[in-house]
Amino acid sequence: MARLMHPLIALPAVGAALYGAALAWLWFRQERLLFEPEQLAQDEPVCSDADTREFTVDVPGAQLSVAQLRRPGARGVVFYLHGNSGNLRKWFVGLDAFRELNFDVVMMDYRGYGKSTGRIESEKQLQDDVLAVWQAVAPQYEGRRIVVSGQSLGTGLAAGLAAELCAAGHAPDLTILVSPYSSMRALADEHYPWVPSGVLRYRLPTMDHACRVTGPVMLVHGDKDELIGFHHSEAILRALPQCRLLRVEGAGHGDVHQFPSFREGVASALIGLAGLAQAPAPASYAPSGEMPTVAAA
Repeated sequence: MARLMHPLIALPAVGAALYGAALAWLWFRQERLLFEPEQLAQDEPVCSDADTREFTVDVPGAQLSVAQLRRPGARGVVFYLHGNSGNLRKWFVGLDAFRELNFDVVMMDYRGYGKSTGRIESEKQLQDDVLAVWQAVAPQYEGRRIVVSGQSLGTGLAAGLAAELCAAGHAPDLTILVSPYSSMRALADEHYPWVPSGVLRYRLPTMDHACRVTGPVMLVHGDKDELIGFHHSEAILRALPQCRLLRVEGAGHGDVHQFPSFREGVASALIGLAGLAQAPAPASYAPSGEMPTVAAA
C-alpha cells in the first residue's frame, strides 16, 4: 500500500509544477500570444498610391515604420492604431472615404511589424512608441481636426493616447474605438480563466483610459463578434454614458468594416467634424484588403 501511495501523493505536486511552468512561460512569452506580426522587406512599398508616403520615426532601440495619406489642405487627420496581426500593407488600404472627406490618415507599425525594427517588450514601451509617432506628425495638424482611432488591439492604445492628450490640454476632436475590449484583463478572463491576473503584463485598460477622455468617443462593434464580445462595448458605454455606440448588426470581429452601416456611421462622424452639410456616399473606412465598396446612397 505504501508503494502505491507514493506516486498518488506525487501527482498533485507534478500537476502544480506543470501549472507553475505554464504560468512562467506565459509571463515571459505572452507576446507570442498577443502579437502576430508579419515582417515586410525594407524595399517593399506599403502602398503605391501617389498621395501616400512612408517614413520612419526613431525610438529607443528601434525605427518605426509609418504610412501617411496626405491630402492638399486636409481638414484634419485620423491617427489610426491597427490590430494585432499583419502589418501596414494589410491595414493601410480602403482609403477612398478619407480622400472624399479630405482627411489625412497616419498609421504606424508596432515593433517587429512590417518594416519596423526591434521587438515589443512591455505595455509602457508600446505606449511610448505610439506617443512618439504622434508627436512626430502632430505639428502638421495644428488648428485642424484630430481623430484618434484604434481597432481591436489598437483600441487600448488609442484610448490611452487620447486620454494622455486630454490630460495635456489637447483633447482629440473625436476618439473612435472599433471592436474594443474593456480591458485585456477582462478579455483574458473570458478566454483563459485559469490564468491568474498577476501573470498578464499587458493590461491595456481601455475602459479606464476612455473614462479620462474629455472629448467625444464613438464605439463601433459587431454584435456577432466572437473574439471580443459586444458586451465589452456595452461595459464601456455604461462607464462613459456620453459616448456613442454604433452596433453593427451581423458583423463579426474581422469583417465589421465591410458592413455599410459601419462605413456610413464613421463617415457621418467625420462629416460632422468637418462641418459638411452633405458628402458623397462613403467608401470603405477601415482596412479590408479588398477594393473599397461604395455604400448605397
